Amino acid sequence: MFTPVSTRSASAYKRVGVETSIDGASPHQLICLLFDALLLSLAKARGALERNDMELKGKEISRAVRILEEGLKDGLNKEQGGELAVNLLGVYNYSISRLTMANVKNDAALIGEVSELIKTVFEAWKSIATPVAHA
Repeated sequence: MFTPVSTRSASAYKRVGVETSIDGASPHQLICLLFDALLLSLAKARGALERNDMELKGKEISRAVRILEEGLKDGLNKEQGGELAVNLLGVYNYSISRLTMANVKNDAALIGEVSELIKTVFEAWKSIATPVAHA
């Protein structure tokens, strides 16, 4: 479903400004880090909007869109992932569309809608983690 996480994916993660170490992270863990960063940006955008901080709202929505575009969407492999990858692409595109509308209309409810949608996908992603054998 996902292509091997490449240097490009790692750089995309660094570019969105998330401060955490990605060295030694598995592909599954890297996607988890992207979801964490995305949800954090959405929370910050919503809070900024509620405080009427339009500059920060725009910055955080832009960051969220970049995570969706450059991190999560770029990691999809439609050939190997089949219908699931195509469905995730649809979810990510829908989320980007809703965030764009939220930014234009200053609509916190739209940010909340995307946040809840992404939380659902993230929970499903976490549930497929492969247990790590302890040596």
